[in-house]
Amino acid sequence: MDKVCGDELVFEPRPVHDYFFDSCSRYAERPVADFLGKVWTYRDYAEQVDQLVPGLQKLGVVPGVRVGLCLPNTPYYTVFYFAILKAGGTVVNFNPLYALSELENQIGDSGVRIMVTMDLKLIYDKIERLRASGALDTVVVCPMKSILPTIKSLLFRFLKAKEVAEIPADAAHPLFSDLLGNAADAKPVDVDPHETIAVLQYTGGTTGTPKGAMLTHANLSANIQQMGCIFQHADFGAERMLCVLPFFHVFAMTAGQNLSILLGAQMILLPKFELKPLLKSIERTKATLLPGVPTLFTAINKSPLAKKTDLSSLTLCLSGGAPLPVEVKTDFEALTGCILSEGYGLTEASPVCVVNPLDQQSVAGSIGIRLPGMETEFRDLEDRTKCVPKGDKGELCVRGPQVMRGYWNRPEDTAEVIDERGFLHTGDVGYEGEGGFIYLVDRIKDLILCSGYNVYPRVIEEAIYKHESVMECTVIGVPDGYRGQVPKAFVRLKEDKSLTAAELKVFLRDHLSQIESPRSIEFRDQLPKTIVGKLSKKELIAEEAAARGGGSSEPCVP
Repeated sequence: MDKVCGDELVFEPRPVHDYFFDSCSRYAERPVADFLGKVWTYRDYAEQVDQLVPGLQKLGVVPGVRVGLCLPNTPYYTVFYFAILKAGGTVVNFNPLYALSELENQIGDSGVRIMVTMDLKLIYDKIERLRASGALDTVVVCPMKSILPTIKSLLFRFLKAKEVAEIPADAAHPLFSDLLGNAADAKPVDVDPHETIAVLQYTGGTTGTPKGAMLTHANLSANIQQMGCIFQHADFGAERMLCVLPFFHVFAMTAGQNLSILLGAQMILLPKFELKPLLKSIERTKATLLPGVPTLFTAINKSPLAKKTDLSSLTLCLSGGAPLPVEVKTDFEALTGCILSEGYGLTEASPVCVVNPLDQQSVAGSIGIRLPGMETEFRDLEDRTKCVPKGDKGELCVRGPQVMRGYWNRPEDTAEVIDERGFLHTGDVGYEGEGGFIYLVDRIKDLILCSGYNVYPRVIEEAIYKHESVMECTVIGVPDGYRGQVPKAFVRLKEDKSLTAAELKVFLRDHLSQIESPRSIEFRDQLPKTIVGKLSKKELIAEEAAARGGGSSEPCVP
């Protein structure tokens, strides 16, 4: 790996698939993936990728063509990902659990005409309806039974037959095996890392409207190398990465799949999050690395089963996607004995920007220090061109080689988030403390304006988490005739605990100012989450708006 780790990053952009083939050559006989007990080597993956390229080219995958991946975490995802890139195409990730209309909108915006999916009816039936309507030309189908261990494959055929779709035998529905050909038949493709878009990754951005972030090979390979600097003391060729976060999410794609490939690690693939199978997988495979979101680590902390499971193989866990409560970090480290380090990023930056040291120097409450090759500034919330003094709160802006080229077909939205100096406006409010450690206090759009004061939901959430009875919580701003907005907390308690709103308010007196104290507290059995398990505020905001007759309760931006 061509790198110098430190404040200055010496970086030569490369096609992303070069990293894949480098590792396949270096670790050919080592395991690359474990899917429910079936294991593949790096050599197996390299052969399949090479055999797929001519098949994809015959389907029309050439430079500039966008190919959709609507897949759970399976070996198919990684093989198609790198084959598409080697053919010169662009990967477009789709969430298999999206509603039909969401899939249709993203297909239409991205211009995808070829979609790769599974033969599971839950996913395939939606994709086939879109093909039948003319939204797609070709649906490449990957059989589930082919990637299962022998016994599980036999059981799947008998016990899960009703869950498998019937696939037409025609040119519009090629199977995975139909595309495997002679690697020598592949047409060579020159990839310009700066110009070629490797992944079109959709995100709500700062407005909530889905937009495709154009991530070039240079962007993604920069982030791979930056992560390599952070993980330079990893045991290359021997780590085992538990991959439960879905690869269609940018954090998992980079910190799960691409980092694993760089490290020569084995990916332990789980197609969905279920706590019991996750814990069993850690114990069975002796997983060493686990990227996750705070709710995943919270679930492990609170599980009685976790205390009976051997988690001692874990050496490092990386939390991203949402703020990591201090209590969750300390409890998880006490339970497992490993380091739980918080990082920060966003889709528009491939996505990792800031990471805590992966050792005892990790600072609870901080998102960490900037990656090598990155610059950060904190801008005034009212004048976006003006930097605030060090230590003062402002909008975090980042500049580095992993920052996207822009949004697909949205030049005005691009100009709104990337300024003339190349800094990406993240929409997050924070400050830089001692030693270059960065702290976030909240999203600009989540900021609560209460009687003219800025109130940060994250500060309130951190205080609520300190109560021993609290499992999860989230805070939003709701309209108030007198103060403009006031905080409202939604709380989920631990199963064996009880707590009243009055008792929690008394507890919070020692942790929050009067203006920060929630005016109302609602207890719920479950809180809404995104597909990767992050607590989600938008459903709660919509509920509050509907309860008030449709009036918006979206927090105002100063």
